[in-house]
Amino acid sequence: MRRERLIPIIVATALFMENTDSTVLSTALPAIAADLNQDPIALKLALTSYLVSLAVFIPVSGWMADRFGARNIFRAALGVFMAGSIACAVAGSLTGFVAARFLQGMGGAMMVPVGRLVLLRSVPRSELVSAMAWVTMPALIGPVIGPPLGGFITTYFDWRWIFIINLPVGVVGILLATRFMGDIREEERRPLDVFGFLTFGFGLALLMLGFSTGGRHLIPIEASFAASLFGAALVALYAWHALRTPHPLVDLSLLKLPTLRNGMIGGVLFRIGVGAIPFLLPLMFQLGFGLSPVHSGLLTFASAAGAMVMKGLAARILRQFGFRQVLIWNALVASGFIAAFGLFQPTTPALVVLAVLLVGGCFRSLQFTGLNTIVYADVPSSRMSGATSLVSVTQQVALSAGIAVGAGVLQFASQVGHGHELAASDFWPAFLAVGLVSATSVFFFARLDPDAGAEMSGRAAIRAKPMAESA
Repeated sequence: MRRERLIPIIVATALFMENTDSTVLSTALPAIAADLNQDPIALKLALTSYLVSLAVFIPVSGWMADRFGARNIFRAALGVFMAGSIACAVAGSLTGFVAARFLQGMGGAMMVPVGRLVLLRSVPRSELVSAMAWVTMPALIGPVIGPPLGGFITTYFDWRWIFIINLPVGVVGILLATRFMGDIREEERRPLDVFGFLTFGFGLALLMLGFSTGGRHLIPIEASFAASLFGAALVALYAWHALRTPHPLVDLSLLKLPTLRNGMIGGVLFRIGVGAIPFLLPLMFQLGFGLSPVHSGLLTFASAAGAMVMKGLAARILRQFGFRQVLIWNALVASGFIAAFGLFQPTTPALVVLAVLLVGGCFRSLQFTGLNTIVYADVPSSRMSGATSLVSVTQQVALSAGIAVGAGVLQFASQVGHGHELAASDFWPAFLAVGLVSATSVFFFARLDPDAGAEMSGRAAIRAKPMAESA
């Protein structure tokens, strides 16, 4: 098999494990909350703690890959993720479960960004869109089988078994990486920005802790406010530091590149809406509509199935219309579908729900393919490690913020409406809110140059061919 195909498949092993884990967990959230004797909304901490851990440790993944070799870090990350999975399976309290998810995030912070870094350094720029599609195609199998599998395990067995399924997949990933992945590293090793890691890592963790808890879960409101305030101060201190040090942990000077800046900021806004979906949909189906976990999983898998359908067409669409046009119009359509989820009712036919989720998944998949590629369009190869860390961090922060925003609006709607258990009518304000946030991303996509990413999409070659023929 060609290297351009083999490396994406190895990277997809990590994505498969991570995506399967997250989608299986989302379906099981109500059952886990009941078993741990917790408010279901409190389980947002299990999702956000994982994403915050990713954001904290992703910035050092590039440095560790350059220092110790990408293959070694990739294999070690798979091992840490597997250890976190075992800790989740044996957790007996919300605090222990959140801590175990944080450990999982430490592994995920290394394996996916390092795998993507290997891909970016191994595949020619002209074949990057196709390679990204190969990465995400096998990885999308996880979200397709995850919800039904999680629902089946939760309904007929015990939710703790959902974390054990990660172990054989992780072993396969380690074996494939050992056999086929090159030990890629930069010849010039930059020093680790220790001050930046401490200020950025602790600042981001405290900021998201305060934002996610909101004084209702784990810590009192005074502590939530103090954590948010102190975290924001540390992040601001890091920004000041990063612009004055030659080797920052997260290279903010990359924001001078228009394609990266606008693609990344627009991507953050779009992902806020997407990040809320895995949290809100299972709660609405199970607690609002009264469906069992297995029935809920059989509905929510449709979004991932739609994403798989679109992945085979994404490169062709981007080649035909270009990144700018696709990102603008597709963002509006995809955001509309997110908001439309709030229109579901307990009486809505299952086929209608499946159709809306399927088509919405298609549009979100197309948007992700464009976003995951355009941000690297003008990044020099020598700075690809820094760009990968910066983009990956913002992606995880956006998804975490989406869960926090969706949960916050849902909690507010529940308290205003009746103040007790969640009802179906509590969910539409949350879906509308996150859908509107996603739609604001078009203002940044509109700032992209019409020819942005032409080499990556293949449009440059299409335009060059008629010119060559006329000559």
